[in-house]
Amino acid sequence: MLVFRQLLAASALLAGLATNPAQAETFHTCGTIINTIPAVINSQGVYCLSHDVSTAITSGNAIDIKVNNVTIDCNGYKIGGLAAGSTSQAVGINADSTRQNITVRNCGIRGFYQGINLQGGAGHLVEDNRLDNNLYVGINVGGDNNRVRRNAVYDTGGYATGAAVGIVASADVVGNIVAGVAPVAADTNSLGINLNGDNQARDNVISGVVPTGSGLAYGISTGSYGAVLRDNTIIADSTTNGVGINGNGVVGAEICSGNVIHKFSTPIFSCSDAGGNFSN
Repeated sequence: MLVFRQLLAASALLAGLATNPAQAETFHTCGTIINTIPAVINSQGVYCLSHDVSTAITSGNAIDIKVNNVTIDCNGYKIGGLAAGSTSQAVGINADSTRQNITVRNCGIRGFYQGINLQGGAGHLVEDNRLDNNLYVGINVGGDNNRVRRNAVYDTGGYATGAAVGIVASADVVGNIVAGVAPVAADTNSLGINLNGDNQARDNVISGVVPTGSGLAYGISTGSYGAVLRDNTIIADSTTNGVGINGNGVVGAEICSGNVIHKFSTPIFSCSDAGGNFSN
C-alpha cells in the first residue's frame, strides 16, 4: 500500500510539472539582469528583467541572442517598443537560424514589428508570455523540436504593408490565446496561427481575426504534411470571409479532431475529419 501511495504521489507531481506555468527566476537564481535595451547576449545562461525596459529603435533587435542555451525570463516585466511608431521594423527578442535551446518566458513584449523571432535552429521553448500591439507577427519560431505554449497574443497588426499574424511556428503550439489580428493594408489576409511542419496545434483559443477588403481570415493555417489540429476554438463575432482551419490542399495531409469553429465562411478546408469537429 505504501508503494502504491508513493506511485500516486509521483504521478501527481509529474502531472503538475506538465501543466503548471513555469515559475519566474528569482534574482538569486538569475545569472544576469538586463537593465537596458538594446542588449546583445554573447554568453549562455539565464537573463532576467527586474523592471520594465523600452527602446525607440526602428530596426535591429531589442534583445539579440548570439549563443545557444539561453533563457530570457522577464519576471512579468515589459519589453517595450511602442515609441518607434507604426513603421518600425525592430524585433523584441531575436535569435538567428543557427541557435539551439532558447527559452523565452514570462515576458510582456509590445510595439515591435515582430515580438519574438527565433529564426530557426532547434529546441526552443516560448511560454507564458504576453504580446500585444506588435505590427506584423507576435511570435515567430522556426526550426525543429520546438514548443510554443500558454502565451497570450493580443492586437497584432498595424504595419502599412502585408498581412498580420498572431503566431508563426514550426513547433507544437499548445494552449495559447490569440485575440485580435487585424492588418491595415487594403485587401490583406490575417492569420491567427500559421503552423509549419509535422506538429500539432492543440487547445488554442483564437478570436478577432479580421482581414481587410477582399482578403481572407484564417484561424489556423498549415502548409505542410503531418499536422494534427485538435481541440481548438476559433470564433468570429460576425460572419467572416475566410477559413477556420486551412489545410495544405492535399487530402489526408492533416488531421482535425474536436475543433469548434464559429462564423467562418468555410469552417474547415482540406483536413481529414477525425471526429468531434463542430461549426456554426
